[in-house]
Amino acid sequence: MAELPAQESPIRLAGQLLIADPALREGIFRQSVVLLTDHSAEEGACGLILNQPSGHTVGEFLPDEEFASLSSVSVHVGGPLSREHLSFAALWWTEEKGLHFATRISASDAVKHVQNPGTLVRGFVGYSGWAEGQLESEIRHSSWFTARPTSALLANTHDNTLWAGTLRNLSIYHRMIAECPEDPGQN
Repeated sequence: MAELPAQESPIRLAGQLLIADPALREGIFRQSVVLLTDHSAEEGACGLILNQPSGHTVGEFLPDEEFASLSSVSVHVGGPLSREHLSFAALWWTEEKGLHFATRISASDAVKHVQNPGTLVRGFVGYSGWAEGQLESEIRHSSWFTARPTSALLANTHDNTLWAGTLRNLSIYHRMIAECPEDPGQN
């Protein structure tokens, strides 16, 4: 888990995962895993929720023959902003540099990426965004855990099981959080 430096120190979180604290019980970020695609102290942050499949595939939105290779690609809800737009992301792993990603790519670029073995391509409606200092404040108030992605991220199912699976791999403490019932009174 990435440690958050003192409040005066700039943090760099692009390329890391945000894992929602269980206290985020309502709304779109409940039990979410977000890939932070951009982050800077001056500009804020943006990312994509990885574990909220919409139940739709790209073929339902782009039936043209030129996009046939994307027809079975899952469309996920990437966040609460700009949900009227369909965009694409490609994720792949190399042992030398870890997780690579290309986001906000066109359907034509997604067609090229989907042909690369080991590359995960997803469609997204919406994205997640934070204003300058907002994400840092949320992390300091324990709304999010941060973690570096592992190669297992691409092999995992990107649905509601990703949250608990990602937490379990961080530490014993996080494993207990992941396995705790939503309402501990029902335990």
